[in-house]
Amino acid sequence: MPEWKILITDGLSDQGQQLLRAHAYVDDRNGISSQELFECIPEYDALIIRSRTKANAQLLNAAKRLIVIGRAGVGVDNIDLETARVKGIIVLNTPTSTSIAVAEHTLALMLCLSRSIPKADASLKSGEWLKKELTGVELYQKTLGIIGMGHIGGGVARRAAAFGMSVIAYDPLINADEIRQRGAEPVTLTELYAKSDFISVHVPLTNETRGMLGEQAIGAMKPGVRLICDARGGVIDEEALLSALKSGQVAGAALDVFLQEPPGMTELVLHPNVIATPHIGAQTEEAQVRAATDIAAEILAALNGEKLRWRVM
Repeated sequence: MPEWKILITDGLSDQGQQLLRAHAYVDDRNGISSQELFECIPEYDALIIRSRTKANAQLLNAAKRLIVIGRAGVGVDNIDLETARVKGIIVLNTPTSTSIAVAEHTLALMLCLSRSIPKADASLKSGEWLKKELTGVELYQKTLGIIGMGHIGGGVARRAAAFGMSVIAYDPLINADEIRQRGAEPVTLTELYAKSDFISVHVPLTNETRGMLGEQAIGAMKPGVRLICDARGGVIDEEALLSALKSGQVAGAALDVFLQEPPGMTELVLHPNVIATPHIGAQTEEAQVRAATDIAAEILAALNGEKLRWRVM
């Protein structure tokens, strides 16, 4: 039986590493530079990454032995899928492992946005008492529009219903009956923009979704809409969002992801009506253990030619 060599570049919980080490040689090089990775990748049969590592064409072409890449999470926009396809490299992800964490974080952002909780906390700790200035809005009887009704979008819909929200959704890849089963009323994108008090985005970053919430889309939204993005930076046009925040077309935005990460102290990040978090939607202890054990099991299955649950390509 061959001794597989597996490289981990962005960290993996102990539970996942233990599973891998029972069957293969594992090299945990968390935080490895792109140059170091390029130099050492020819030695490995499998690569496990998160969002930091970019598995671009240059890296994949240098990977002489690589059989499989595993993304411990959902998004695979940091992997050159076309090059992987040409080279016959299997690409895996863990689409369900972080769904609960991201859905809960989305609701947390929505609540913070509706009640100005970060500002309330910061002002009180700085000696201010801004009770009258911090009047918020309720989620109850508001309309939530969800763009993307996969595992996370469906989780958000079910949780929003518990707050008494009316939930509508748009997803061109899921039929109307399935959207209803997942907790939302299917609508067109135009209808969603016009009716929603809150809009939450849960789509991957692709050529089709890049900049989809731009000037035209935001202009078609209900005035005073509040936007939440726990998906991928680049889906929302950040310049268009900033302009809409300044005009009041968008009353507030809560963003966990940015086109450039970290984004730095940009005008958008510093805007008083923006809540910004550092891509922590999936960062719970439970989700990280699930992602690690799920990707470890899939990587071993791929190396041994077994049936795969979450093959991207």
